Amino acid sequence: MSYRNNKRLLKFLAFSLLIFLLPTARFSLLAQEDSNPFFSAYKTPFEAPPFDRIKPEHFLPAVKKGLELQKAEIEAIINNPQPPSFENTIVALDQSGQFLSRVMAVFGALQGANSSPELRKIAEQISPLTTEARSSIYLNEKLFSRVKAVYDQKNKLKLDPEQRFVLEKIYQDFVRSGALLKAEDKEKLARIDRELSLLSLKFGNNLLQETNNFKLVIENKKDLEGLPPNAIASAAETARKMGLEGKWVFTTQVPSLIPFLQYAKKRELRERLFKAYISRGDNYNEFDNKEIIKKIIRLRTERAQLLGYPTFAHYAIEPNMARTPEKVEEFLLQLWGYALERARLEQKEMQEIADEEKAGFKIEPWDWWYYAEKLRKKKYNLEEDEIRPYFSLENVKNGIFTLANLLYGLKFEKRSDLPVYHPEVEVYEVKESNGQHVGLLYQDFFPRASKRSGAWSGALRRQAYEKGKRIAPIATMVCNFTRPTENTPALLSLSEVETCFHEFGHALATLLANGRYHKRFVPRDGVELPSQIMENWAFQPELLKKYAFHYKTGETIPEELIQKINNSSLFNQGFASTEYLAASLLDLYWHKTIFQDEIDVNQFEQEIMNKLGLDVAIVPRYRSTYFQHIFSGGYSAGYYVYIWAEVLDSDAFEAFKEKGLFDRKTALKFRKEILEKYGSADFLQQYLKFRGREPRIEPLLKKRGFVN
Repeated sequence: MSYRNNKRLLKFLAFSLLIFLLPTARFSLLAQEDSNPFFSAYKTPFEAPPFDRIKPEHFLPAVKKGLELQKAEIEAIINNPQPPSFENTIVALDQSGQFLSRVMAVFGALQGANSSPELRKIAEQISPLTTEARSSIYLNEKLFSRVKAVYDQKNKLKLDPEQRFVLEKIYQDFVRSGALLKAEDKEKLARIDRELSLLSLKFGNNLLQETNNFKLVIENKKDLEGLPPNAIASAAETARKMGLEGKWVFTTQVPSLIPFLQYAKKRELRERLFKAYISRGDNYNEFDNKEIIKKIIRLRTERAQLLGYPTFAHYAIEPNMARTPEKVEEFLLQLWGYALERARLEQKEMQEIADEEKAGFKIEPWDWWYYAEKLRKKKYNLEEDEIRPYFSLENVKNGIFTLANLLYGLKFEKRSDLPVYHPEVEVYEVKESNGQHVGLLYQDFFPRASKRSGAWSGALRRQAYEKGKRIAPIATMVCNFTRPTENTPALLSLSEVETCFHEFGHALATLLANGRYHKRFVPRDGVELPSQIMENWAFQPELLKKYAFHYKTGETIPEELIQKINNSSLFNQGFASTEYLAASLLDLYWHKTIFQDEIDVNQFEQEIMNKLGLDVAIVPRYRSTYFQHIFSGGYSAGYYVYIWAEVLDSDAFEAFKEKGLFDRKTALKFRKEILEKYGSADFLQQYLKFRGREPRIEPLLKKRGFVN
């Protein structure tokens, strides 16, 4: 036997041994570290994370081991002596890193919903490690050469549509991650990615600290004048938890902030709380985010230009349905004119009320919520305190479960035998109508110091197939809703009800996905369709009668109140649209501007608002220094996607209005073409299959009241 043949044989044997050992290595290789729950299969129902056993000190060793295993898996792909094929390269790459993904899913969930100083320090150690590992994969020339070899012969391979889609997207990911760059540019890119990961982490940590640091302590009961009983009780509960018995505490958490701005008569206190909210990250202290923003923008621009794009916006938007920042800007400005005109009319109406009351001042941003509430009472005779009793959290949960059952036949059974990361978390097993297990849903609804602000949905495990068997997903819903008090359950505002339906829609996309592979590819401006379409049902009379019951009497919400809610559906749309579009355009201009000189963050922001003609008492929904979506949340140059997706959801909901709100045939078509194919097929093509045509903007314009 020749030396060459001997060498080939040894290489093949070494490869075979590595392949044999890898599956075992994922779990049993680490038997000596049994105390760490990540190093063995979870011995829980449905293999849910054993939160009762997971401790902060378990994460770093598990991440490091996950990185080792992933590196070995990648080496096995590279050293495979067989010619590159879809199975031995693309499928093998898709299946790599599952141990690491399992650990990071849990860590990410805790970071957002139940963080601690200890976890934040660990994150600072983990972030550069995972970022460097990702770069080492996507910048690996040998690995890319195998991926490219498969991609180049895609027309000759007998691939089904899902396989072809995954191949094309994986190849695109490599190219967009710098695989075609020269060696020195790859090193630059890896350095930039490391720096960006740490800056993003720091931005989020600063914002959490700023949100927790401010509290408005009220000692004089007269200062509570105008506030409804539930808001006062909630503030007293917050004070008690802070050791301030007999006082009332309001914070910059939205469930505390908004009722105060809506009802508190004392204007100087409204101003103080509002300014604290919009000044987060802009207080020239250790948690100030302005320098971080400047570094992030410069690094993102440098990264995009390394990859051949003029700006980061061009890079970020290219894979989306919109394709270019120019198209996004045109779309947003088209809506901006409608929104600003409506907002000016709303402010004029509110100013008339203030003048009638001889207030003696011009409406300012901290007055908007207060006078909007007065205007709502005047125009629609609707008070939020009249509505909330019908929307206890339990009722709203029943509403979304009822809707999921009507549309998709899903059933939800509460499980008390699964460990949770916080006592307030509840877990439901989701089943098909025939009892078949679909997945698990974790729900976490109330604000606390360890939880970041806002609302989101994620996954502790994504759906996939391994060896022909479906891996059941584990979805999460995390919100910051009005807390219950000693005497009342959590009673939600209309906005919170919408948020609950929204996040549940995201969870459904996780639960009902049915792709064969772990990797999913959804254009950022399509991500919000499954969530936003759910909002359309929230206040439909047919559904309200199935879930909106008075928490004390059990009385079904009366027709008169339903009518008031629906009559007021267009109320304050100028404000809602203007503050959102202002933030979307701010995001876009941050990422499509080339900064030649030193950036003054506040000056740049103000120049954008002046350019847009924002002459009403409205600030952007997110000012730059607390714009977590774009500086720490994955929506950079993409905050516009919510209203882009609203075009889709408004148009898609028309299909239900045409056939029936709970039409099972239409729902199953939406499930099959959108939810089950979510991330495993071309999004626009799947939408066309569902709707039978391109989406139209007219339903959105009508929904927002911009046209009749």
